[in-house]
Amino acid sequence: MGFLTEIPFLNDYVLPVIDIALLAFLLYKIYEILEETRAIQLLRGGIVLALVYAAAWLLRLSTLLWILEMIAPGLFIGVAIVFQPELRNIFARIGQREIFRGKIRQKPFQVETVLNAAEVLSERRRGALVVFARKVGLKNLVDTGTRLDSELSSALILTIFGHDGPLHDGALIIQSGRLMAAGCFLPLSNQPDIRRSFGTRHRAALGTAEETDAVVLAVSEETGALSLAYDGNIFYDLEEEDVRRRLHDLLGLSPTEGNDGGNTP
Repeated sequence: MGFLTEIPFLNDYVLPVIDIALLAFLLYKIYEILEETRAIQLLRGGIVLALVYAAAWLLRLSTLLWILEMIAPGLFIGVAIVFQPELRNIFARIGQREIFRGKIRQKPFQVETVLNAAEVLSERRRGALVVFARKVGLKNLVDTGTRLDSELSSALILTIFGHDGPLHDGALIIQSGRLMAAGCFLPLSNQPDIRRSFGTRHRAALGTAEETDAVVLAVSEETGALSLAYDGNIFYDLEEEDVRRRLHDLLGLSPTEGNDGGNTP
């Protein structure tokens, strides 16, 4: 390669373009990996802090600069501790060459498939948790359960939640129109003012809505009520039509996109 750098045209034009293109490709792939874990929140927070530091430097805000320089080392150590699982996962995926794989195209969420199963489970007083992933990836939650990566069907949902099997106490995670995993453990909400009547299932739905941008459908085992948790809030005992409308709005679907007539039990 040494002799190539001696060619003026290559040295001045071609090699810089290749250099920038490869760097842009690597940064894009790393961002895709970050987007599938909670580490994307770390990246966004780092960008905000960098912008604040740049503004303080340009405006000569000495007090703010001093504070940022004082807390920077502690922040790096804290981030390394808190996000250690995500960071380990990122480097593991790079080692497995997943960085060079294309991103799976998003498919429409089959809302009717899930609602058909939820209606049956509600009538039978069988509890259920179904998580619809949106922009923030849920790989850290998928890894806590049993990976399925299967076609979504009402019959499969009923099989998991309709009987006291090994997966019925956890949550289903749906991403890209597929059932990615079952029996997943979700983070519990620590809100002090949460309703005392809420059990672990609803606390898990709310906790997931607080930590991610996912939409969580919960079916109460005691009352059969349908609830939705999203954007850090939970909406309890909704009518089925209200659940359907909200899911279409939150997942960005038109009414026809969410319908699936072929997967009913």
